[in-house]
Amino acid sequence: MPRRRVSVLILLLATLVACAATLSPPSGAQDVDELRRKAAGKRSTERALAADIARLDRLVARLERDIALVARRREEVRQELAEDRARLERLRTALREERARVQRLRARLREAEQTLATRLVELYKAPDPDVMSVVLSAHDFGDLLDRAAFIQRIAQQDRRIIRNVRSARADAKAAVRRLAASERRQEQVTEAVAARSKALAGIEAALAERRADHKAARAARAAALRSARVDRRSLERRIRRLEARRANYTGGGGSSGGPWAIPWPIVQCESGGQNLPPNHAGASGYYQIIPETWRGFGGSGPHAYLAPKAEQDRVAARIWNGGRGASNWVCAALVAG
Repeated sequence: MPRRRVSVLILLLATLVACAATLSPPSGAQDVDELRRKAAGKRSTERALAADIARLDRLVARLERDIALVARRREEVRQELAEDRARLERLRTALREERARVQRLRARLREAEQTLATRLVELYKAPDPDVMSVVLSAHDFGDLLDRAAFIQRIAQQDRRIIRNVRSARADAKAAVRRLAASERRQEQVTEAVAARSKALAGIEAALAERRADHKAARAARAAALRSARVDRRSLERRIRRLEARRANYTGGGGSSGGPWAIPWPIVQCESGGQNLPPNHAGASGYYQIIPETWRGFGGSGPHAYLAPKAEQDRVAARIWNGGRGASNWVCAALVAG
């Protein structure tokens, strides 16, 4: 083997070793795709958690409105209960007063009846009045009339006192019965309002408990959402780093006289960035293009290495064709994915 060819092969081998030593192997497309799938899963989880949080927010807001409504109604019932209790207390006070009045009227009636009975006994024991004595004892006719009227007024007054006392006692008894009935009704109303207040308190407590449960569930989902976002952002950072490494690894820039028309790792693997003469297969130049391909894509001259680098760049770019012609280089496997 010619010494030049051996030296070229040694140089190519050294270049490949240097490439392996200086460049870490890029993560393959499968690794990036797996990270993307995981990131997409995290995004899906975020959307689901965000939807749950929004739904729980709506539920909590509705519960807040319900609690406020029940609280307002409960306050109204509390005021109604306070008014009913005050009304009941007034009725009880009036009932006590009316019962006391009945007792006083009974005492007065007993007193009036006793007085009348005493007078009746005295009249029964006294002799019948002598009309002639009354007439003769009168100073004049006017005095006679006054005495007769006085006796009559006393009798009428006694009867009127008894009648009034009896009437007042009957009224008082009726008032007692009426007030007692009102008291019973008011007690029933008060008990009903108290039951309503208790029921509203139970509803408010149940709503508050449900609100607390929803808030706890929302807090748990919010924590899960934050965790999912952190994980997703971490995955996205890893993806960006891997893509940056791949872009750097597969990019056109590099050492040894770039920029290049095809990814630098391919150039580094094929020629080490050197304008090499034809190898055993006839490939030459910076891009190791065989003569048939060189001429087929518009290269001038019999071999690529004889043309200027600018022309080799143009022909290599045509062959590469955005990666669609990568199969023309064995080393293109380095940037596959």
